[in-house]
Amino acid sequence: MNDPISATASAALAHTLSPVELFLQADSIVKTVIVLLLLASAWGWTVIAEKLVRLAILQSRASKLFESVKAGLPVTDIAESFAKTSANDPLLQIYQAMVDEQARSADLIYTEGQRDQLQDRVHRVAVLASSSAIDHLQARLPGLATIGAVSPFVGLFGTVWGIMNSFQGIAASNNTSLAVVAPGIAEALFATALGLVAAIPAVIFYNRISGDIGAYGKRLNAFIGVFEVELSRQLSRKGDRNGLRVA
Repeated sequence: MNDPISATASAALAHTLSPVELFLQADSIVKTVIVLLLLASAWGWTVIAEKLVRLAILQSRASKLFESVKAGLPVTDIAESFAKTSANDPLLQIYQAMVDEQARSADLIYTEGQRDQLQDRVHRVAVLASSSAIDHLQARLPGLATIGAVSPFVGLFGTVWGIMNSFQGIAASNNTSLAVVAPGIAEALFATALGLVAAIPAVIFYNRISGDIGAYGKRLNAFIGVFEVELSRQLSRKGDRNGLRVA
């Protein structure tokens, strides 16, 4: 038959081991560790959500805009497909950089050498715009990697500190009963748990987002390539009209 007093003591102990009570009972060092880990986790989830949503939107736009270029329209007409696109869309920025470079050279006499030089300049400005766009997409990812790498050790520090306090409490009270030992150890392990809660999603989604950015970067390169092929075709047609030799 269960002892009512023991049952009451167990219920009280379970209550003191709730996350909120563990935080309130912890000393200032462990509290600081817990707050830092909670803030890091919240910031990490904010970055994860923002990156996943943005990349999903960019991929959806890319599918539509890419088709407009593959359709073989004159490069000046493709702009209609970009009319409703956000100004900070990487494809639009790359497209605009290439069209602007082509427009600035529109009054040149397109000899074969000049056509090659124009295509080289268009490629260069496109690569620069693509690199800038990828850098922007990768912003804050290093912070996510830092959370994944550092959080477990921060939590471990809180654990070590909490266990040290528990042993000091045991020595001071000269009592090794579970009621004396459990709260301090639970506070310490709570810090480790929070460290893992912050680190595991950060590592998983850092790898996921990095892969998605890499795939999107390949799509940008393909977009540049398709645009350059169409530009080369149109320049060759212009060269034919001007009586220029096409290689």
